[in-house]
Formats: sequence, C-alpha cells, structure tokens
Amino acid sequence: MFTSMIKLVGKAPRLYVARAVASVSATNNKQLDPQDEAMEKEQCFLVDDNDIVTGQASKRDCHLVQEDGNIPLHRAFSVFLFNQKGDLLLQKRSSEKITYPDHYTNSCCSHPLTNFPGEEEEANALGVRKAAQRRLNYELGISLGSIPIDSINYITRVHYKDQGNGKYGEHEIDYVLFIQRDVKLNPNPSEVSEISFIPRTEFDDSIPTLTGQWTPWFSLILKHRLKFWWDHLDRLDEIKDHKKILRFDSEK
Repeated sequence: MFTSMIKLVGKAPRLYVARAVASVSATNNKQLDPQDEAMEKEQCFLVDDNDIVTGQASKRDCHLVQEDGNIPLHRAFSVFLFNQKGDLLLQKRSSEKITYPDHYTNSCCSHPLTNFPGEEEEANALGVRKAAQRRLNYELGISLGSIPIDSINYITRVHYKDQGNGKYGEHEIDYVLFIQRDVKLNPNPSEVSEISFIPRTEFDDSIPTLTGQWTPWFSLILKHRLKFWWDHLDRLDEIKDHKKILRFDSEK
C-alpha cells in the first residue's frame, strides 16, 4: 500500500558522475544547485510530431512555458521497473525538483541527452535505453551492470503536453520502457523522496489512499494503458508498438 512508501532521510547516495554537469559556474564561480545546473547544462533532443530530431535545447528551455503557451517538443522516457514478483516501483519526486516537485510518478523519468555519446542512436530506441540505464543509476542508485540494455523493453511512445505550474511544463514524446528485474536500490534524495513497490492486486485500492499529485505523464498512462500493459508483463511482445505514437491530451 502507499502508506508503506519508504521515506528517504538524508542518506548520501552513490551517484553516477554526470559528465554533462559542471560543478562550478563559469560566470560567477559559485556552487550551483544541482537541479539548476542540470537545467542549464543538459541538452535535450528537440523533435517534431513524428519524433524526428530537429535540434537540441537546454533542459530549461525545453520546459519553459512561452508567452503563447507553447513548450518545445522534446524526447523523453518513462521507466516502469517491476521486481520478479511483478510489483511496480513508484516514487515521489523530491521537493528540490524544478518541474513537478513532490509529485508521485513511475519508477524513473528523464531524457536522452546530446551531452552523452550514444544517446542519439535511433535503432530500437538504443539511445533512449542507454539514457534510461544512466538515469536509473543516478536517481535510484541502481548499478549499471544490474540492468543490461537487453533487459530494457521499449514498449511504445506517448505524445502529451501539460502546462505545469505556468512557468515550467512538459511537451514530450515519451518512450515507455518496461524492466522486470530484482535490483538493489540506493535512491538519490535530491531526486526522490519516497519509493515503494506496489503489487498489481493492491494497485486499484491504493490509488484513492494517496494524498498528493501525480505527474501528468503518469496520470495519462495510468488512465489509458498502464493496467492493460501490466497484465501483459509476461508477454510484452504482444503490446509493443514501435510504429504508432499514442496521442494523449492533458487533463488540465
């Protein structure tokens, strides 16, 4: 149940060293907040409605809501990590997050970046899966060897837009990735404040007990597809669709 979600208190995580992030600002020589630094330094892939790369932009620029309400469309991914029993790992985003702080969401969510060689590779979403491997290490402390690339299953893509808090929002083509493995977790408290594995049989009863907001991408996937996909966890080939991009409207 969600009442059993583990709260993380001040434990120093084992972090993957993000080469894309510098530790000192070149302009003022002051230590930057890691979240602000990542927003400035990390470069996301801009794409069109068909997920064709059109350029790159900083993570901050990709999430800023412009005066006309537009948000640059960019590539992202959402990982759904299940243990061998079939329980799904959910997390609560840290209050330090710039976008959607203190929101509940799926196991891990982020972006492939131009800063990291190989994350641009398109075939079978190899670059996105490499990015997921990197991010699972950074957010959840999962060792890189614990989740081989071949264990990361690319299911489909979802296109959605959400205005967020009016300053920062989302407009993404989101790659849905499923993984089923038993792994050791060591969450990064600057990214994640709570975690819990939820059994499929308890999920429907647990949702109403949750006090807090969901991220928009997880809310839409939950509403339209998650339980159906979850019920096919032992036969994922039946639900994979690499040709069609699902188009979901924001519920706001």
